Amino acid sequence: MHGLGDIGDSLQRLYRALGWRVVSDVHLGDWGLQMGQLIAQIEMDGIAPVYFDVNFVGPYPAESPVSMEDLETLYPRASAACKEDPARLEVARRATVDLQAGRPGYRALWKHFITVSEAGLAREFGALGVKFDLWKGESSVDALIAPMIEDLKARGLAHLSEGALVIEVAREDDKKPLPPLLLVKSEGGVLYGTTDLATIIERRNEQDPDLVLYVVDHRQHGHFEQVFRAAEKAGLSGKAHLEHVGFGTMNGPDGKPFKTRAGGVMKLHDLIAMARDEAAKRLDEAGIGADWPAQERAQIARQVGIATIKFADLSNHRTTDYIFDLERFSKFEGKTGPYLQYAAVRIRSILRKAKPEDLKPAARATLDSPEERALILQLLSLGDALEAAQEKRAPNILCEYAFALAQNFSRFYAERHVLNETDDSVRAARLELCGLVLAVMVQVLDILGIEVPERM
Repeated sequence: MHGLGDIGDSLQRLYRALGWRVVSDVHLGDWGLQMGQLIAQIEMDGIAPVYFDVNFVGPYPAESPVSMEDLETLYPRASAACKEDPARLEVARRATVDLQAGRPGYRALWKHFITVSEAGLAREFGALGVKFDLWKGESSVDALIAPMIEDLKARGLAHLSEGALVIEVAREDDKKPLPPLLLVKSEGGVLYGTTDLATIIERRNEQDPDLVLYVVDHRQHGHFEQVFRAAEKAGLSGKAHLEHVGFGTMNGPDGKPFKTRAGGVMKLHDLIAMARDEAAKRLDEAGIGADWPAQERAQIARQVGIATIKFADLSNHRTTDYIFDLERFSKFEGKTGPYLQYAAVRIRSILRKAKPEDLKPAARATLDSPEERALILQLLSLGDALEAAQEKRAPNILCEYAFALAQNFSRFYAERHVLNETDDSVRAARLELCGLVLAVMVQVLDILGIEVPERM
């Protein structure tokens, strides 16, 4: 499992729930032109001259000269400058080649970039409850690249084209021609495709996977088609099936990629803070927990805020671009994460109020009303929903399932007595049904990465 955010996390949770052995890898892009652009920008800004002094023999400073916030400012500037000025782009390319070749000052700077980036990403993913087994990047396969290139050349699979080394991936039945995969640029630098191929070899050697899912923006589909074809042609992937699981973009109400009020790119921790604040406002409006401890209310606001973001992201089919409307997705009614949390908490409250003797196995009563039948049939279809979500790599199927379950429970509870049922065996059976619905709801929400508060 290779990928970021809610979709990749939900898929790894789903596959584990279905008994797969899963290894997830964040796979940072840490070895390409963007690193050369950052290095060149830092040199031009005169931020840390010691890293560019060819006579310096070390050791380099232990503290990074740049923070995560600095990188977030420096990279857009560097990227824009390279797009506008071919000379700046050439400087960045040379810095990339020197980094990959092992220039000490550049390697030291690069290590700082990785350290501060990982700390920032771990904080943000941690806030979402997202964990990865591996925190590898392109650079982790550096030692595999040279032998792989030599092997591809020796077998006649890679050849020179206009000074660059490429592998042909076009097929006769292609409706439109697929360009060759570029392995080594004319000046000696390697690209994403090169490190992606080497990563396939590394995973084959270390994990020997049956399936590798690349959870990456759907705009990268052409790139992965080239990489997968090259891997198949060269026999690099072993028994693994390689698949790109593409996803769309989160857009603001204007239909454009989501931005802050000030017009900047929306950072994950800013989005989480906005959702948490909106959730706190919703809790106040609903009169929930006004007299509860402040720490508990803050925790519930955090859980509801995260549910707002995750359900919004996962409830649409992953390939579609969607509008993120914070006000709409934070409501406690409609198809939202907070609505599902509230439905589960309500069932938990019913079970808490039940008498202990009613929660023990009792003489079985027949539950045959339309509402009970609908609930029981849906509980029995959980396996089908899980299998469909796995087969289509589509967490939105589980969102639909959870929403339908909550609605079916609401209809059942509105039409049938539970705590007030006078027949002891029927009351016990209905409470047992409530317990099953709660267990399934919590399990499905957990696969979606959504926590259910103890009370709301």
